[in-house]
Amino acid sequence: MQTTLGLPLNFPPVASSHGEQLDQLTAIVHWFMLLLFVGWGAFFVYCLVKYRARPGHTAAYLPPKAVFTKVIEVGVIVVEVLLLFGFSTPVWFRYKNHPPAEKDALVVKLVAEQFAWNFQYAGKDGKFGKTSEANISSDNPLGMDADDPDGKDDIVTVNQLHFPVNKDVIVQISSKDVIHSFNIPVLRVKQDAVPGSRIPIWFKATQPGHFELACAQLCGLGHYRMRADVLIDTPEDYAKWQAENAPPPAEPPTSAAPENTHAPQK
Repeated sequence: MQTTLGLPLNFPPVASSHGEQLDQLTAIVHWFMLLLFVGWGAFFVYCLVKYRARPGHTAAYLPPKAVFTKVIEVGVIVVEVLLLFGFSTPVWFRYKNHPPAEKDALVVKLVAEQFAWNFQYAGKDGKFGKTSEANISSDNPLGMDADDPDGKDDIVTVNQLHFPVNKDVIVQISSKDVIHSFNIPVLRVKQDAVPGSRIPIWFKATQPGHFELACAQLCGLGHYRMRADVLIDTPEDYAKWQAENAPPPAEPPTSAAPENTHAPQK
């Protein structure tokens, strides 16, 4: 069990650069919730005892002038505003407003569908091949254009996401049918995959390992199958995986045999 700010939280291990900040924010909110639970619970018991029905006491129908409780309510509002604008908003802005540049990161395109995760990696040329809905089939889930030279060296995987440790990764998320949810708990990332939209999300893994990607939206009867392997590799293992999964180079077209223009005449 993970302990954050003295609070035991049954979280999965943290494997991303921004995960620790999110866990600390969650711990602060839980401490505040615990304080509210104990405080308001004690006040409730106090009211039950003080204002219980007993001989010689009658009910008062005028609004009570309880200054102390008003002060507590104002204090709760101040703390909530502090949590929102003093803690949550800066963490959100640091994560959302400062994504890495694509030229310095590994960019992966993801197309979710019922019920699989389809990933596309640019090849050595660093360019993604063109895709089209008209080309989508059971053998071509991304609809890649077979005639586009930029896509000849692209790597396509199904339910398997590879990326190196300690490198910024940008995943461009989309869906071809219904709303799915890209969720990797150890990286503390979650983003809905919305049909008709391409939504980028970024992260940087801090430790190698084999983890799980699961859909966090009920996306149909086969929702339980919307799982994928997340493999955070060392740079050497990732380069090896790229080499092993890269498409074979296209064979140059063979030229036709030249015609024999000097054939002997009969």
